[in-house]
Amino acid sequence: MTGIRPLLAPLARGESLTEAEAEAAFGAIMTGEATHAQIGGMLMAMRVRGETVAEMVGAVRALRARMVAITAPPGAIDVCGTGGDEAGTLNISTAVTFVVAGCGVPVAKHGNRALSSKSGAADVLEYLGVRVTLPPAQLETLLATTGCAFLFAPSHHPALRHAAPVRAELGTRTLFNLLGPLANPARVTRQFTGVFASHWTRPVAEALGKLGTSHAWIVHGQGLDELTLAGDNHITILENGIVRDMTLHADEVGLPRAPLAALRGGDAAHNAGALMQLLQGEAGAYRDTVVLNAAAALIVAGAVTSLTEGIAASMAAIDSGAARAALETLRRASEPPIHEAE
Repeated sequence: MTGIRPLLAPLARGESLTEAEAEAAFGAIMTGEATHAQIGGMLMAMRVRGETVAEMVGAVRALRARMVAITAPPGAIDVCGTGGDEAGTLNISTAVTFVVAGCGVPVAKHGNRALSSKSGAADVLEYLGVRVTLPPAQLETLLATTGCAFLFAPSHHPALRHAAPVRAELGTRTLFNLLGPLANPARVTRQFTGVFASHWTRPVAEALGKLGTSHAWIVHGQGLDELTLAGDNHITILENGIVRDMTLHADEVGLPRAPLAALRGGDAAHNAGALMQLLQGEAGAYRDTVVLNAAAALIVAGAVTSLTEGIAASMAAIDSGAARAALETLRRASEPPIHEAE
């Protein structure tokens, strides 16, 4: 098959792509072989029909084959969401990164600048003094020596630039919105991943299983790509090739309910301030939400065996200063050498 043109007519008839066809088609997009019209036609045909697990797996394989990868220490985990929930909350998974790292688990945090929110992970980290664009070798050193590193998506996935204009013109979600969290540059096999809609938790878990992930929680809570305190949380768990679904309420694990409005965020300065207050021990819905998500991530990492145990460990990491120390260590380690800064 050359390019994606031969696939457009079958897609228009409502047919699905095999994993191999999807890998070849997305490979053609990422090498610049497909026109904007062809890319838009394929993405919308898939969106209208409903993207399949096979198509997701093929697309991720194409992206992984072209990413700028790094090596992670054993047991490293990613805590990353798809974004796209348009909720404008405080930065939850970024805070979770430092709590989990404070518990001794290496975190290869994949992320980007704000796309659907006012402050993405990269925005708030830069405000806190962390350099987000670093060469692969330095990132590997950071991850091995500090216990966490931020992997800035555009630096690791340059091939996505070919689809960027089409995605902007379409102005709606496509399969590309799901690819980033499934293509961690450190090739971690343990993931705590949030998705923007509850019906995606199981397909994403099934795709990760086919892609070699050993343990993952895929979560959605009340419209957010996070676990929340506001009501039902939909979770699909992948563990050793087995996929199962569950529903979780925060009060089942001893955390008080709170409305989504309690997590309303702002710009990078606002969100960075809230994150620092959390790491300094401030109580409230933001802390409780971060603790809940960190507890789940610790289960995925194999560091704890229950959410209750994970919540206790996460609270201890905050109250002891270990979570804040993880941020400070990353900030200092990412500073440019003196000769480079001058």
